[in-house]
Amino acid sequence: MTMTAPRDTAERRDALVGRLFEATLGAFDLLTIHLGNELGLYQALAERGPLTPAELAAAAGIAPRYAREWLEQQAVSALIDVDDAAAADEARRYSLPAGYDEVLVDPTSPALMTGMAQWLVGGGASMADLIDAYRTGGGVPWELHRDVVIAQDRTNRPQFIHSLTQDWLPALGDIDARLRTDGGRIADVACGTGWSTIALARGYPKATVDGLDLDAGSIAIANDRLATDAPDVADRVTFQARDAGDPQLAGTYDLALILEAVHDMSHPVEALAATRGLLAPGGVLLIADEKVGESFAAPGDEVERIMYGYSVLFCLPNSLAEPGSIGTGTVLRPARMAELAAQAGFSRVTILPVEHDTFRFYRLDP
Repeated sequence: MTMTAPRDTAERRDALVGRLFEATLGAFDLLTIHLGNELGLYQALAERGPLTPAELAAAAGIAPRYAREWLEQQAVSALIDVDDAAAADEARRYSLPAGYDEVLVDPTSPALMTGMAQWLVGGGASMADLIDAYRTGGGVPWELHRDVVIAQDRTNRPQFIHSLTQDWLPALGDIDARLRTDGGRIADVACGTGWSTIALARGYPKATVDGLDLDAGSIAIANDRLATDAPDVADRVTFQARDAGDPQLAGTYDLALILEAVHDMSHPVEALAATRGLLAPGGVLLIADEKVGESFAAPGDEVERIMYGYSVLFCLPNSLAEPGSIGTGTVLRPARMAELAAQAGFSRVTILPVEHDTFRFYRLDP
């Protein structure tokens, strides 16, 4: 054992070097993807390609020399195709491979991944604040994380559009059937920038839906979105920067939802209790939160790793920004969710049989 230890140490060290080099390549890919997304380069390739560097520069309104370098890097990284690598620099034509528009361009595609690039950008932008928070025990609130708000918006939009009322809410059975047949009133608590609220209104055309969030910036985005992207449901949707505990709202909703937000809350028991107060007789709360393991294990799988990444960089610092926070973090396990629900006065917590790679769904009955 003693004789093999040095070799084992060296192999493990070298494996880590290789892993971190691959991570660096991945980070560079994400940052250049973010650049291409923000500048409309992928969209230009999707709509007009194949393009030379000069043609891309003209289409997207960027400098030709930057267009050439970005195109070459993207082709070297196998993110786009080049027709003839041996051609002169300015003569090569570049194109987006078939299907890549779903990953890099279409904001409604379930395959969209540009939001992941924005998470990386957001983490880098807030790093100085994060380092300070770790030293002082303070937090980094969402208002200092605007890139993260956008990343969350881009990541969740396709899921809300394609799955919320089609796959997730039917698991509620009686509530889903009632909303489809008779309509009713829905509270989308911690609605963020509003895609979930809009999806609820479209999925339940007889229901009225109120999006509630304490972040006034997110509500402003949601109201703009309602006017420009969803006028078809504007008569049944409201967005309000309002506390779910407002007594004027008590007892008026057939369904309340908290989608991927309980783990972000500084005071989740109080928030859950306030949401319980929203429910009319027979109403329930649906929670979607992270599908982490039932107990801690190391090493962890890819889902556990990414959830801890979110927690270290974003979710825990946000929750600790408020005084008295219990500091939940992203890794909110089922047993802990049940504890919080019981403390908030719910009588029963049921994990719903919904298949999803990263979300776990809970039905909470008062």
